[in-house]
Amino acid sequence: MNNLEKLNNIFCEVFSVDVSALGAGFDNKAIDGWDSVRQLSLTSAVEDAFDIMLDPEDILEFTSYDNAKAILGKYEIEL
Repeated sequence: MNNLEKLNNIFCEVFSVDVSALGAGFDNKAIDGWDSVRQLSLTSAVEDAFDIMLDPEDILEFTSYDNAKAILGKYEIEL
């Protein structure tokens, strides 16, 4: 499984969506139920899957699928 598939699986599990739902419009304003608890679940799962420790600022910015991909890039994780 490549890194993009890992990230997609995390989003699909946390938000109970199909991978086809992921994209530019997948963010905390468009998705019902995207609250602070889900955001922490998301970031925790990402940290575990990629063996990284996100900075607090990055956790706060983890508000969309696109942001997640950009943040992982900061940690030199190729998607």
